[in-house]
Amino acid sequence: MAKKDKETLVIDDREYNVNELTQEQITMVNHVADLDRKLSSAQFNLFQLQGGRAYFMNMLNKSLEVVDESDEVVEDV
Repeated sequence: MAKKDKETLVIDDREYNVNELTQEQITMVNHVADLDRKLSSAQFNLFQLQGGRAYFMNMLNKSLEVVDESDEVVEDV
């Protein structure tokens, strides 16, 4: 099979022939693609961190409720 001669890239709804881009433009495209991957990864990590924090805050609140309940029992005696 022959390699595809015309590779295209779509930027802001406009199609560009990759073979017609300058090396500088190709480098910028690669930077944008890499930054998009990093942003996606950072958003994923943020979601994980927020979920983990919520889990441990929930555990902390539950453990504090137990302490509060035991304090109430002592005060009633």
